Amino acid sequence: METSGFTEEQLTVREAIQKICSKYPDEYWAARDESGEYPFELHAQLAKEGWTGIALPQELGGASLGISEATMMLQTIAESGAGMAGAQSIHANVYATQPVAKFATPEQRQKMLPRLISGEWRACFGVTEPNTGLETLKLRTAAKRDGDEYRVSGQKIWISSAQVASKMVLLARTTPLEEVKKPSEGLSLFFIDFDKNAPGLELRRIKKMGGRAIDANEVFFDDYRIPADTLIGAEGQGFKIVLHGMNSERCLLAGEALGLGYAALGRAAKYARERVVFGRPIGQNQGIQHPLASAYMHLEAAKLATYHAARLYDNSVHDSSITQHAIGVACNSAKYLAAEAAFTACERAVLAHGGMGYAQEYHVERYLRECFVPRIAPVSREMIMNFVAEKALGLPRSY
Repeated sequence: METSGFTEEQLTVREAIQKICSKYPDEYWAARDESGEYPFELHAQLAKEGWTGIALPQELGGASLGISEATMMLQTIAESGAGMAGAQSIHANVYATQPVAKFATPEQRQKMLPRLISGEWRACFGVTEPNTGLETLKLRTAAKRDGDEYRVSGQKIWISSAQVASKMVLLARTTPLEEVKKPSEGLSLFFIDFDKNAPGLELRRIKKMGGRAIDANEVFFDDYRIPADTLIGAEGQGFKIVLHGMNSERCLLAGEALGLGYAALGRAAKYARERVVFGRPIGQNQGIQHPLASAYMHLEAAKLATYHAARLYDNSVHDSSITQHAIGVACNSAKYLAAEAAFTACERAVLAHGGMGYAQEYHVERYLRECFVPRIAPVSREMIMNFVAEKALGLPRSY
């Protein structure tokens, strides 16, 4: 990747994360992809050196850097060969804590965030449900007030790191959908203990295509009790609060996709330089050169879109001319472009290896399996195009 134009802070982050990730080569990640074992070592080292709190307040133990630097961190992790699995080991702790840092009371922040930053706690994010998918406003998981507690019942799906998490940032409905004037009302955000030994909580691990070192789960709540003081912000305002984390997640996922694409392209170029057929390296043939060169240019273009979006997100804190509309369009566009560029790079990396691209030992097949994640999650390509068509082009809403 061309690093011209990045800030000193971003390049410092890149250098520090590269040093950490150099201890975890492709073989480490291939073994964990095979076994499904969680990368505890990487998470522990990132926490020890202060990186889990990269975008959280300094007074709580964080680094008080921006989403621009956090995006660079996650891109660098993915680019090291760790791919989506490595990046996802810290992903939720970066973005899911943003609404907590912004909307929790000072007492809640002091209670909730320092031990996440230190690595003592690990959090997962509970939003998606099996029967609503992308229709977040129709979530059915209910949290009913009962004195000093809420009783939670419902189901979440595709919850990453739930097997190892001790906390969950949970979006649940505190007012039934049938009783609200607008669907965006009646949802509330909680920061809860995720005690898998407590009554009313059950997990079921999902077998999946790639990134198998990071568990994905169905989570079942059945009258699971949580203290009322775990509510973040006002009851019924959870959707507005959680939106604060969604744009940042678009940037982070775009960075992860970029890292995966650059990793795949680097391996493809190396193989093309070294593999000799008919007396010449295959990389001398334009049939190999051109697809890889095109993939590189698409990654570079997506990189510019990604860090433009992250910069808008960060600068909006002190620049009132930057609207949430502009941030939303930029962050969604960046996620789309980076995911597509990563897919192209990973596919062409496999093809450049020929038959060996299908072999686990060259790692590009693992990259290809993982590159579907940013195309699908946390929002599909099609929904992003719907959003951009409506918000940027003024076309009628189609969903």
